[in-house]
Amino acid sequence: MDQDRRVLQGGDVLVRGERIEAVGQGLAAPGDAFVVDAQGGIVLPGMIDTHRHLWQTLMRGYGADWTLTQYFVWYYLEWGKAFRPEEVFAGNLLGALEAIDAGVTTTVDWSHGLQSVAHAEAALAALDEAPGRYVLAYGNIQQGPWEWATSPEVQQFLRRLLGRPGGKVVPQLAFDVPGDPAFPERAAFEVARELGIRVTTHAGVWGATNDEGIRLMHEHGFMTPGTTYVHAATLQPDSYHRIAATGGTVSVATESEESAGQGYPTTYRLRQYGIPGSLSNDTSVWWSGDLFSAMRATLGADRAMEHLEHHERGETLTHCSLRAEHVVAMATIGGARALGLDAETGSLEPGKAADVVLVRNPRSPAMLPILNPYGHLAFQAQRADVELVLAKGRVVKWAGELVDVDWARLRRLVEEGVAHLERTLGAEAWHEGMHPEIPTTRVLENPYTYTYDEQDEAGER
Repeated sequence: MDQDRRVLQGGDVLVRGERIEAVGQGLAAPGDAFVVDAQGGIVLPGMIDTHRHLWQTLMRGYGADWTLTQYFVWYYLEWGKAFRPEEVFAGNLLGALEAIDAGVTTTVDWSHGLQSVAHAEAALAALDEAPGRYVLAYGNIQQGPWEWATSPEVQQFLRRLLGRPGGKVVPQLAFDVPGDPAFPERAAFEVARELGIRVTTHAGVWGATNDEGIRLMHEHGFMTPGTTYVHAATLQPDSYHRIAATGGTVSVATESEESAGQGYPTTYRLRQYGIPGSLSNDTSVWWSGDLFSAMRATLGADRAMEHLEHHERGETLTHCSLRAEHVVAMATIGGARALGLDAETGSLEPGKAADVVLVRNPRSPAMLPILNPYGHLAFQAQRADVELVLAKGRVVKWAGELVDVDWARLRRLVEEGVAHLERTLGAEAWHEGMHPEIPTTRVLENPYTYTYDEQDEAGER
């Protein structure tokens, strides 16, 4: 798969060191080459997740029945502050390995649990330990961005990260703009501009961020081609026009938008306004942590909206606009473009980093036959079918298993972190957080249901 989304049947990929040297058919392998027979599989670029709260992976599945309100209350107001650096490290390491396992070789760690630089150091240490490429998007939900971003300690951390060679982990700033007319977020934008780093922001989230935030960013000159707008699901046309005109990109997290209520997944809007899109998983405290699920959910939501709009006009949709190849592109080259990394990764082309994934599972009936590779990736494949992953030429998953993972240590770190949080909350709060109250359902009166008296007028049955 190259930038033109071509499918090469019977193709070869030659990797030398950290780079792809050649892509073609019948390539001659050097005598000392290690040859991987990928027949019966699909070779694709490493996938790219442009928005995942890795630190929350420690609470995997805990919030399965939450709304966005419950998420905000639990993390922002009540228990997010209970996470120590140790829990951030464990969550980040677990989430990073989960991403690699599913063929995601580049992840934006939307790390808004960094209450201190010690928390940031823990997040970075985990990303350094895990294989793959990461963007550490620094955030802190316990303070306003005008407070933490202007902190000398935070800026020193960011400068140090910027100065490291290799580019394995690079910084961004992660914060939201709720629309306060005073625009206090200006200070954080100015820090990002001074440091020369990008901003990623939750925009167009029902009840949280809105068109006023977009207007303020635009009128103060802080909407740039490097800005990622996460969700962007409840905006008015003027805001979409501003994003498109300034070269911004939108990170779509369909499972999140459908379930939590940020707004309807916005791929159909992105087409209307010509805005590039990428995919994300958001957080494993609720949803799956693989882009196969994201691709599948995105196609379903987009097509449901397109059918519904036609039905409301009394019409029948005969051709879908969003195709399987489009969501696979969003999960690869689309993510690379959103991060300014499309010259480095996101497609299989000579000179690019050897971020390569083999999807093949000869023991799965769902992987036979493979007729439409894009359709297969979007609707049939899953993380268990990821057989091989290369991250910059390094084998990090082989024969369906992650390489060089100390599972006993990882399990201990996770169990200790969960135990700390459970102790801090207490048994009652822990249970209530996981099991929010279910609203009462009112069943409509049924006109086809009737009643009768068991006795007639004569008193007989």
